[in-house]
Amino acid sequence: MPREIVTVQVGQCGNMIGFEFWKQLCEEHGIQPDGILHDFCKDGIDRKDVFFYQADDDHYIPRSVMIDLEPRVINKIQSSEYSKLFNPENIHVPKNKGGGGAGNNWASGHYQASQIHEDLFDIIDREVEFSDSLEAFTLCHSTAGGTGSGAGSYFLENLADHYPKKLVQTYSVFPNASSQESDVVVQPYNTILTLKRLALHADATVVLDNTALNAIATDRLHLTSPDMSHINKLVSTIMSAATATLRYPGYMNNDLVSLLGSLIPTPRLHFLMTGYTPLVVDDFQSNNPGHNNQTNSSSSNQIRRTTVLDVMRRLLQPQNMMVSSGSLNPTQTKNPERLVKRKETLKHCYISILNIIQGDVDPTQVHKSLQRIRERKAVDFIQWGPASIQVALSKRSPYTKHPNRVSGLMLANHTKIGSMFKKGLGEFDKLYKKKAFLDQFKKQKMFEENFNELEASRQVVQDLVDEYAAATKPDYIDWSMNKETDPRTQNVVKSL
Repeated sequence: MPREIVTVQVGQCGNMIGFEFWKQLCEEHGIQPDGILHDFCKDGIDRKDVFFYQADDDHYIPRSVMIDLEPRVINKIQSSEYSKLFNPENIHVPKNKGGGGAGNNWASGHYQASQIHEDLFDIIDREVEFSDSLEAFTLCHSTAGGTGSGAGSYFLENLADHYPKKLVQTYSVFPNASSQESDVVVQPYNTILTLKRLALHADATVVLDNTALNAIATDRLHLTSPDMSHINKLVSTIMSAATATLRYPGYMNNDLVSLLGSLIPTPRLHFLMTGYTPLVVDDFQSNNPGHNNQTNSSSSNQIRRTTVLDVMRRLLQPQNMMVSSGSLNPTQTKNPERLVKRKETLKHCYISILNIIQGDVDPTQVHKSLQRIRERKAVDFIQWGPASIQVALSKRSPYTKHPNRVSGLMLANHTKIGSMFKKGLGEFDKLYKKKAFLDQFKKQKMFEENFNELEASRQVVQDLVDEYAAATKPDYIDWSMNKETDPRTQNVVKSL
């Protein structure tokens, strides 16, 4: 029996990447834009029921909930060729025509979400009723804007009350590394406030870093000026590959619990990096016909021979990661003298790795590839627990073209992710020390009298950074046990 997953898309970014994800799933499962299955796909052995259910007229409906505080993106989805695919009762936008949104303000998004609490959870409850064995919720959102961060945070806070035993996974898009590169001046506040909820209320968070996504589109795909359609296609590719073993079941990793269980050793260390290879330029250009972002025809049409070893080695390269984390394997640097000066780099290591390999694969190739990687000591793992590269083999859709024989996705838990959160704290502190841009926050009830919530959120994120730093050391187990028994820590947790 398939374990169903309900996807909740919040805000402009969340709905855009969610829409791209559903388009890709429809293509892979042979579902037409109106939800009707192609005749040649009716004998498939895939598990459509994980993400779709059938209406009375047999057309497939995504297990999707769309929420936004301004209607522009959802109106675009409803006017597309996929307008008949989604259940209109699962869409919530403001009733007023203006739909001003959250104004890129976390506090406004959080407050407005509290005002539609009953409507929001009525939709989710109704969607859950269509599931025979619901396993998890997936949240797609951004941490930088107002709706994705504020309303997304409200959803995370209250979901546990309604469904305490269900997994909560998020695909969270993080903003560019520097707030100076963003049009949202309060982005550091929004991000830290959202990170607190991700740390406390999510079971697994797939971190998608805008800085890294743009770098991949420019450097790896050679697109001169990548736009949002290219970035969304990258994210949907990750989401599709990450759910492949759920939709095309094999011997292992047929549900989300088994997929994530080996990646997350302790509750707080649940922020995952992703990497994908190979990326084919034509896949991204075909998504936007007539677009000016062209690369050389020789580069565009070049398809190299892929092997399991080639894919698994490339997955370990930082340039294929969707997080701008710098060098993940410092021992491979060409300048060892530089490492001596930067001792902090040597600390970081992998906590766990799961490679999902798709395509024409012989299991013996996987064994040989793991042996080669182990012999070359290409990966630094934690010292406080057993760790190795795990591999899940997955089938691919028979209804789509695959230019490469083998492709792979890496889900990795790496201590370097703490550096990204530390940079976010630095951006937060720059603004908060000056009490800059807090006027809009004061207008909301949560911040009328003080900014304790901002300070509490900063402390939670600081604790998260400290925990990832502690995970680089052999005595992490003792550190975490001492932290749990520390009465000061317990009081902080209770107050949150």
